[in-house]
Amino acid sequence: MTTVLTASPSLPALLARGALLSAFKRPRPGAEFARTPLVLAGVRVDLARLAAYERVCGFPTGEDSLPVTYPHVLGFPLAMRLMSAREFPLPLLGLVHTSLAITRRTAMPATAAYDLGVRVDALLPHHRGTEAVVVTEARADGAVVWESTSRYLARHRTDGPGPDAPARAAGEREPLPQVAEWRIAGDVGRRYGAVSGDRNPIHLHPLTARPFGFPRAVAHGMWTVARCLAAHGTPRAAEVRARFRAPVPLPSTVAYTARDGRFALGGHDRLHLTGEVRPLV
Repeated sequence: MTTVLTASPSLPALLARGALLSAFKRPRPGAEFARTPLVLAGVRVDLARLAAYERVCGFPTGEDSLPVTYPHVLGFPLAMRLMSAREFPLPLLGLVHTSLAITRRTAMPATAAYDLGVRVDALLPHHRGTEAVVVTEARADGAVVWESTSRYLARHRTDGPGPDAPARAAGEREPLPQVAEWRIAGDVGRRYGAVSGDRNPIHLHPLTARPFGFPRAVAHGMWTVARCLAAHGTPRAAEVRARFRAPVPLPSTVAYTARDGRFALGGHDRLHLTGEVRPLV
């Protein structure tokens, strides 16, 4: 069964509902969750909002095709509706984006209409809590042209290291050469939140981040990967993989490194993000 919406959900209302319900949720990997996908048909891009997004993330403005990360923004209200629902077992407030996988099968014209679908695929144990696996698809003329899988972590006490701990502890590949140094302003979280709709309090201000264990506001994971991909470039048909290793505190100075399709972001001897872009054959 699929729930088809006729209009994009109201993000402020969803945030308010999710905030109210967060205090009553007790996350655990084995919890039940709603498996019904949400679909919104005929979505068209607001070109002014797209241009604002491109400026915040460093993409060139006025291009014919959407940046590879922008369909995530289009699908975000649907994901928020799922994750703010009473039936979703993880608290919305404080969720941390831990990884991202994108497959873009072709260029996506900014003036085209897309059918968006979002679903929660699984709840998985994590060494720091429980992760929700959220899948987003964009279709044009009935065919999937873009899809992503995101994992969102609700941090809580666990009984063991979790199945992902060995992978995270595994040695990194050889370091990448530095390409650029970026000074990230303290208001990036608020500016990205304004163009994306993601106003999670951990990104907005130190006072709203501290209750969730962050001494300072931290940059959105989707902003960091978009900023790296804007610098790196992405083929028309491509696969993107990214892992958010550690939050980027705001403000910060970070080093962008890249070579042979791989990229990373780090600062002060700490690795924030690793990723890879591969042409889709």
